[in-house]
Amino acid sequence: MGSLGFWRIAQADPEWIAAVDPDGTEHRAGDVLARANRLVHGLRELGLQPGDGICGLAPNGVDGLVLYLAALQAGWYYTPVNWHLTGPEIGYIVADSEAKAFFVHERYATEGARGADESGIGRDRCFAFGQVDGFRPVGDLTDGRPDTLPENRTAGATMHYTSGTTGRPKGVRRPLNGLDPDDSAELMTFLLGFFGITPGRPNVHLVTSPSYHTAVTQFGGTALHMGHTLVYMDRWEAEETLRLCEKYRVTNSHMVPTHFKRMLSLPDETRRKYDLSSLRWMIHAAAPCPVPVKLQMLDWWGDVIYEYYAATEGGGTIATPADWKKHPGTVGNAWPISEILVVDDNLDEVPTGTPGTIYMKMAGADFEYKGDRAKTDEGRLRGYFTVGDIGYLDEDGFLFLCDRKADLIISGGANIYPAEIENELLIHPKVADAAVFGIPDDEWGEQIKAVVEPAPGCVPGPELAAEILDSLKGSLAKMKWPRSIDFITEMPREPNGKLLKRKLRDPYWEGRDRAI
Repeated sequence: MGSLGFWRIAQADPEWIAAVDPDGTEHRAGDVLARANRLVHGLRELGLQPGDGICGLAPNGVDGLVLYLAALQAGWYYTPVNWHLTGPEIGYIVADSEAKAFFVHERYATEGARGADESGIGRDRCFAFGQVDGFRPVGDLTDGRPDTLPENRTAGATMHYTSGTTGRPKGVRRPLNGLDPDDSAELMTFLLGFFGITPGRPNVHLVTSPSYHTAVTQFGGTALHMGHTLVYMDRWEAEETLRLCEKYRVTNSHMVPTHFKRMLSLPDETRRKYDLSSLRWMIHAAAPCPVPVKLQMLDWWGDVIYEYYAATEGGGTIATPADWKKHPGTVGNAWPISEILVVDDNLDEVPTGTPGTIYMKMAGADFEYKGDRAKTDEGRLRGYFTVGDIGYLDEDGFLFLCDRKADLIISGGANIYPAEIENELLIHPKVADAAVFGIPDDEWGEQIKAVVEPAPGCVPGPELAAEILDSLKGSLAKMKWPRSIDFITEMPREPNGKLLKRKLRDPYWEGRDRAI
């Protein structure tokens, strides 16, 4: 095969800057390769075999990247752990993934150590980047080990845990393909190929979200395998994003609509200050993007904004800027290797334009929820899988999302999709963020509640609520208007932009049963 894949590129050009840490430290490809190789030699001495797993609790940056590159050339499963979790939640993942080694960065020492204790993993298998009490330094594994490529290399994989909106998170485990890691890395680049992304320099990928998210690992890792430099952000900030795009001549990134909304709310002079002419493929997903927000972004950045729909389990669809302009609001049509099916509650295919549950199928990419055959089977239909989203296909085969099934509001027997209402609320200049959900109503079953984070400088209260509701006239049927608006200082969102709606909704339902 060709010359794609990090290990091949790093051997051919060890001086290439493969990664830039959030503090600006630049890492040569040859050094990153040597670190990953030494780690494989050290972990093999610890007894790790192909098919075993390792967990990493590390911030965005080269430490986590080294774990990923070691696992992917040694036939191991690598599970990056969400650093916002508590010790017991971390311990559950370390135990459930059957990790044979656990790596913790000193920034997360307290919860990482609790997680190790909860999981039952031996402390001789716990390693620290920096200082973590009771953990061995990573140097114990790597010092004095050869920096040459290990023998008998075989492709590993990532095993991410789904966010677990219901019950405990599940590891999405794919069978290992048994390929040479270089060939496997080259095959991985098909995903970025769908977007027309080209390999090699001078391409630079900006990592804007936490690397423990599937898409962030996938897009960042694949960009690296294409020979792109990875520039890591530690915490996302709107103006900092623009500054890094100018400084490093960023060509591609992976973002979420919340990022767009925050960047658009920067003062005009701030937005105009930065040279963004290097941007070519700015890809977004994870939540529906309001049409006006996307239009403003296209107007600002030009035709470089691509959208897709997929899940940790697989995908998916893609919308190029031209596709989206022809079908505003779409998340795209099926990837060349994927199929989309939309069905009703009887699991029969629905007619064009009719909302139903979205099922997807991706060629050659099966998965299981680790240790949960029932959950794996429950989401399957004739070889397709679902994550519970509702949407419809138009006559050209373009997919439109309505909402998640769990978020559907049934009021007076009518199905109401909160995302549609949220999109209208988000257009209002005094709204920084918004969430809509159903709360108990003895007469209607559910009534529509909105929670709004006011824009900076806007005073929450009845007057603002009335002004926001008034803005819905003419754009939303009265039956879809929120009956009331509550205000919140900051919306509970995961760092990848996903709204933790249950945190807002659950208090209203305490002691009551929701129909779904």
